Amino acid sequence: MIRKCSFLLLCLALFLPSFIPSHAFGESSGNDHNQELWSAVKPLSTITSFMNTGAHPDDERSHLLAYLSRGLGVHTASIIANRGEGGQNEIGEELGNGLGIIRSREMIEASKVTGVQVFHLSETTNDEIYDFGFSKSPDETLAKWGEETTYERFIKRIRMYQPDIVMPSFRDVESQHGHHRAIAQLSMKAFEDAADPTVFPEHMEEGLHPWQIKKLYLPASEANATVGIEVGDYDPIYDMTYPQLGEQSRYLHKSQGMGRDIEPGSQIEYLELVKSSVGEIQDQESSIFEGLSYDFKAYSANLKKSDNKIKGDLRKLQMKLDEVIDAYPNDEQVLEKSHQALKQLHKTKQKVERSTFHQLDKNDLLHRLEIKESQLQQASFVASQLEVTTAIDQPVFVQGSEATVTITLKNNGSKTLKDVSPALTVPKDWEIKGEKETFALQPGEEKIIPFSITAAEDADYYQPYDDSILQTIISYQVNHVTSTISQNPEETIAVLPEVGLKTDPETLAINTAQSREGVDIEVDVTNYTQDSLDTTISLQLPEGWEQASGKNVSFEKGETEKTVTFSIEPPENLTDKPFVITPTAEVDGKLLQKQVQEIAYEHIGTFYNIQNADLNGMALKLEFPQDLQVGYIDSGFDKVADKLSEVGMDITKIEDLAAEDLSKFDTVVTGIRAYLSREDLVQQNDRLLEYAQNGGHVVVQYHKPGDNWNPEITAPYPLTIGSPSIEWRVTDEVSDYTILQPDHPLFNQPNQITEQDWEGWIQERGLYFPMQWDDQYETFLTMTDLDGDQFEGGILLTDYGEGTYLYTNLVWYRQIQNLVPGGYRIFTNLISYDGNEE
Repeated sequence: MIRKCSFLLLCLALFLPSFIPSHAFGESSGNDHNQELWSAVKPLSTITSFMNTGAHPDDERSHLLAYLSRGLGVHTASIIANRGEGGQNEIGEELGNGLGIIRSREMIEASKVTGVQVFHLSETTNDEIYDFGFSKSPDETLAKWGEETTYERFIKRIRMYQPDIVMPSFRDVESQHGHHRAIAQLSMKAFEDAADPTVFPEHMEEGLHPWQIKKLYLPASEANATVGIEVGDYDPIYDMTYPQLGEQSRYLHKSQGMGRDIEPGSQIEYLELVKSSVGEIQDQESSIFEGLSYDFKAYSANLKKSDNKIKGDLRKLQMKLDEVIDAYPNDEQVLEKSHQALKQLHKTKQKVERSTFHQLDKNDLLHRLEIKESQLQQASFVASQLEVTTAIDQPVFVQGSEATVTITLKNNGSKTLKDVSPALTVPKDWEIKGEKETFALQPGEEKIIPFSITAAEDADYYQPYDDSILQTIISYQVNHVTSTISQNPEETIAVLPEVGLKTDPETLAINTAQSREGVDIEVDVTNYTQDSLDTTISLQLPEGWEQASGKNVSFEKGETEKTVTFSIEPPENLTDKPFVITPTAEVDGKLLQKQVQEIAYEHIGTFYNIQNADLNGMALKLEFPQDLQVGYIDSGFDKVADKLSEVGMDITKIEDLAAEDLSKFDTVVTGIRAYLSREDLVQQNDRLLEYAQNGGHVVVQYHKPGDNWNPEITAPYPLTIGSPSIEWRVTDEVSDYTILQPDHPLFNQPNQITEQDWEGWIQERGLYFPMQWDDQYETFLTMTDLDGDQFEGGILLTDYGEGTYLYTNLVWYRQIQNLVPGGYRIFTNLISYDGNEE
């Protein structure tokens, strides 16, 4: 838990310019703090903006961003390249696009804690800018993402956001992830290019303007820093320090197991200024805001005489903004002062729009005014205590379907809101029915406004990274000044196909080394119409397969899920190659072939991943002892046990290691990172080693150094997993390899391993290679990554008592779950190994 702490604020004068007003630091009268209200008014204190750039969700510098945004009110954003699709999932089975959706939403929720806007360069599922796994090379990264596409989107986002300060989260150094290095390189290039109208001139045709970043910083050590920022201060509004607030946000990256409890105390973030358009780069700065106009008063002071006509308005505006802040924590006063400031802002904005300036960047000033207008409207809304609830009786649509939307407005404040006008926005070609109403809402009064909406007959299916298709727009007046706020519904609104199809198994491997047997394929059929429905479900089978008859499925109103089973028999002449089986639903003459993956977690909500329902298959010849008994300690992070069972192996999932009789197994296998997820494995590790000592064969798949792995006692002899893990990988999935013992049974029994078995791998060869091991272990292959790094520890084997112990960090689960034949064949040899027969 976050500990309450009361200690004096460190002297910020060492790090911040003297012109920053005292109310920027969270001071307020009274002891009762309103976090929501303060978070709304604090940004009015400054017109500066900061952009943090990174490659993956979780790359944001959370402690620094919390300080800048919540501590100082700086307009702050994170721009992230991809969605994290290539990572691992510590809370569920979703991988690929499903995991990308989770991680994207986690970052959005995390950023709500720190008050940071989030932008992604990746726009859709299966986007070019995809997390293809770890890379050591920025050149490889940009080649796979498409350098032109990536850079164009990067420059466009900078021109849209117009940050004063940009800072990538990582430096472009060899010890960094290639994705991180790529973003650092683009950030450096963008300093000049975003301001150059000849770079992506199509942006100007879209209404954007060139933008000159004022300062570009890199994270630094104390030795090479030009500025140090004390971010460890305690904020009485949030009752924690800014690093603690940052960690609160990181806890929401649950799929990555992030977030930690930290004690309060000093923390200095060191930055190096490497590019500046507002003065010479000095060895030391007192603040990152040196050379910048911190507020409109400072902005006006920097204007030339020819622009005097706007100076007074800017000073008046800043005075009005300061009055809003000073009115905290009185809601009614904040509301009144916000609308007074809005009135002054509109006057100033109109004057700027009508004027021609000699020295002033008109686009710059208008952009800052628009940001302040949005911030004032947010402050007004929070202070008004207007409660807005948008409820929809049917958040899931199909094309052409209808739903009732109810907007409930309740005035919990003490001020009458006049000319309240609620409205909905929906996509083009959708229909909205409902009377447009304008009314006054007295304190304590509640108003309910119903609408009916109808989806277009050709409405686009749900895209998880698009803005909500339904928004609530509320405008109201206070003292004859209008404020408008938009909100997304509390639920995800999605257009889905009438019928969703999902096969079990999701992929299919057929072992041609065994006689053909019938295969049962279950198709889960989900009715998304919320109504009665008749459909015919069929399978489209490869050429040469005996076609299965379609099956009629009927749903009564309210029924949503049914399952049909098809028994198919692969042909005897099936050759070792990929194949595809496609389930199809026919509904009123429309053919549907989509799977809807529902992704629902308490910390992010419910979202959907719509993809083709194809069942991808692979025929392969796989030999193994028919009497082989394998126990599998499932970690929950892989599906290897299921895929091996599918090809005919006798696999038993060990649910409780303490209670299981291990002697009945020829081999016991641990899933990836099982020591992290299986407490019984950690506690009963001695039983596993005893099993090997008594003649069993143990195969342990990869772990991270921190996965409850003790280098001295987890394995039978000392074995240390490489750290830092970034240096102990082979990221090139087609990397060179050398078999050190080609005649060893591991590469010859029961399957003869050839060069073909090392082809077609996906994402990478191996993760977290061991860095040190006892001489008792044998090594079997050398792998060489793109950067020349060589590793011999991909397969380590040792005799232990009467049995054997094998540790392997090659990514078998990715190969097996993606139907790579070599992954099946080599891994089968590893688990079939019998040292007594050598």
